[in-house]
Amino acid sequence: MLFHEKENTHVTQVTLKVMDLERSLEFYTTIIGFQIWKRSGHAVYLSGGEEKPLLVLEEVSEGIPANRKATGLYHFALLLPEKADLADLVKHLLKNNIQVASADHLVSEAIYFSDPDGNGIEVYIDRPSSLWEWSGNEVKMTVDPLDFEELFRFETNAGWMGLPDRTVMGHIHLHVSDLAQAKQFYCDGLGFDIVNTFGDQALFISSANYHHHIGLNTWKGADAPIPEDQEAGLEWFDIHFPHEHSRKEAINRILQMGASVDEKEGVIYTMDPSSNGIRLLV
Repeated sequence: MLFHEKENTHVTQVTLKVMDLERSLEFYTTIIGFQIWKRSGHAVYLSGGEEKPLLVLEEVSEGIPANRKATGLYHFALLLPEKADLADLVKHLLKNNIQVASADHLVSEAIYFSDPDGNGIEVYIDRPSSLWEWSGNEVKMTVDPLDFEELFRFETNAGWMGLPDRTVMGHIHLHVSDLAQAKQFYCDGLGFDIVNTFGDQALFISSANYHHHIGLNTWKGADAPIPEDQEAGLEWFDIHFPHEHSRKEAINRILQMGASVDEKEGVIYTMDPSSNGIRLLV
């Protein structure tokens, strides 16, 4: 995983607030194929094929449905290691009557669906980076139809057996209220590079010339409100820095921008300008 190794800054784990933990757990284990890593109170940590949590589900007391006009999660994206994995998953989802959208982004092939609380999920595979087209510092990405006939040539006789080893959290895509503020925070502050712009409504950023570790958009409108604490949706996501000094430098930069930074039990917490929660880890 060239773009998700420890020496690169990347997203590692996502924590979601859910209204009904058992309902969500059934979906994520049966439909997607996560494994329970551990339980802790009203939270369940879920892993892929390897022994590391990629997703945390936290049941919110007296939770309410997400405000579809607010900032927050657009989708989190699981990156599968092989094309056969994606083919087997699509067949599995269709057999379970899960409504699936799809796209060929040139750099990747992706499917999209939602969990019981409406949280967006992308599952995708990357094309070899040697095939990505760059114009200066920007990588070409499109939203073309996914060729399912070609994809299904890779399905296996065994079918979907759950998330395979080497599944990682490939990226996260967020709704924000101000793209310029988001750019300043994530690029000037946390140190990500712009790798693709979509007009004046979306921005894709990464480290190490990946096609994107974080997507940012204002598709819910500029000045979209922030969600209430009890709403289902994103609690926070983790950004892993390669070194302690790179994390400290990023913290100092966002502090100078006026961002709040708190430490709890050795974990650094902050929020972007649209109140999307983030944990800064090494």
